Amino acid sequence: MQLSEFDYNLPPELIAQTPIYPRDHSKLLVLDKDTWEIQDKYFYDLVEYLWENDVLVVNKTRVINARLKWIIEWWNECEIFLHKQINNNTWDCLVYPWKKLKVWAKVNIWILSANIKEISDSWRIVEFNKWWIEFLEIVEKIWETPLPPYIKEKLEDCNRYQTIYSKDCWSVAAPTAWLHFTPDLMEKLKKKWIIIEEVLLHVWLGTFKWVETENILEHKMHSELISIDQETSNRLNNYKKIGKNITAVWTTSVRTLESFTDENWILWYWEKETSIFIYPWYKWKFIDKLITNFHLPKSTLLMLVSALAWKENTKKAYEHAINHKYRFFSFWDAMFINN
Repeated sequence: MQLSEFDYNLPPELIAQTPIYPRDHSKLLVLDKDTWEIQDKYFYDLVEYLWENDVLVVNKTRVINARLKWIIEWWNECEIFLHKQINNNTWDCLVYPWKKLKVWAKVNIWILSANIKEISDSWRIVEFNKWWIEFLEIVEKIWETPLPPYIKEKLEDCNRYQTIYSKDCWSVAAPTAWLHFTPDLMEKLKKKWIIIEEVLLHVWLGTFKWVETENILEHKMHSELISIDQETSNRLNNYKKIGKNITAVWTTSVRTLESFTDENWILWYWEKETSIFIYPWYKWKFIDKLITNFHLPKSTLLMLVSALAWKENTKKAYEHAINHKYRFFSFWDAMFINN
């Protein structure tokens, strides 16, 4: 399967730079994966397309302020981007320009200091002088929200890049389908007896990794930390057993559910890292429907969507979205793959 099969041309003006207000007033493209029918709606219309007792599975991760510019010796500026935590006070970080931070170099800002422990290309293992809770408190005060590189506008309200029920740190990007939900919409879903379940996937920098091999099967997939507790696993297995529809909210929930489901369609509970790669002809085990955004060309996330909706359906939907001026990527309009 070739990478070029997942390419498309996107006018730059369709890359959303600012979020919609209210959150649930974004457009919603509803794609029926069986009939190929496309409908143009708004996100608050989602209630109409979910059945009573349908199950929505959301990712409860929270984005941390992962980006900081440091002033080091000779007034040189260097940027450190938290990637993933190794232990309580040690992080795997991306640094730029990387040549300025050598092994055992020390950097200081405000009450936070750090030592560079190891080097791998532009990556650094960085040991900070503050531990988990205190470190996060400092990070929230002086570090910046790590918006994706295609967003050039300054985000005035950082909470707009958090989901309304985000809980567990640490992601460096938001589960963006979840960004459209509002307390009012959640109340409407609950009144219709829609069931909400939470899983956890921490989004790390690998989510922005380009596919560089023309044969996509040669691509080395990034890893991310996922978690499901036993009670949630038991409930979801019961829902699946009695035939309820399982709708994943964003691709992070998909990756979590499919990673924990065995060949007998049983969803297990644990905490581990996953490098699952979902592309067309994948044999689905747990989810039925998907709420997602419009993903970058040649991305693994676009391949995942194509696996659920079929490539032809996905191509048609993306062409429709471009022709009808949908907003793409993180502050995006939405897509609901229904059946």
